[in-house]
Amino acid sequence: MQKYLYLIIISFSLSSCYTYQVKKQVDPAADNKQDSKKNTALTGTTAPQMQNTAAESLNAPQAPAPVNIQEKLAAGKNVKIDVEGRSYKVIVDKWESDSLVAHPVHNPKKILKFHKNQINAEKIAEKRFSQPIADILTVTAYAAIGLGIYLLVR
Repeated sequence: MQKYLYLIIISFSLSSCYTYQVKKQVDPAADNKQDSKKNTALTGTTAPQMQNTAAESLNAPQAPAPVNIQEKLAAGKNVKIDVEGRSYKVIVDKWESDSLVAHPVHNPKKILKFHKNQINAEKIAEKRFSQPIADILTVTAYAAIGLGIYLLVR
């Protein structure tokens, strides 16, 4: 029993509160739904010309906004990128025309270069603090401390 308890405590102490998360794109279709709700509320009070322009803007097809990789991968960011099916955790150094210059997270001496067309823009994940994981680790730590005090007092 004690071996398992030690193993659990060690595994929680080695886990991190930081995770790589893909930023969600703003969905223009969701914005159109919100705009249509506003427009339907305003239709009784607006002029017929405004109603026609609102209807035309709702019927126009919305193409998803193109993702600018160079803006997503700014210098100094810690990201996880997918290049031709392979995943890399890198820190971005700079952009040289259309090529990304970066180094792996735990190996700053190694230099990696990727062309922007090789990088999958939809799978760029930034390293962020994860509040739920931090809460779980905090509760577990408090429980372990309480259990330790209970075993010492008993």
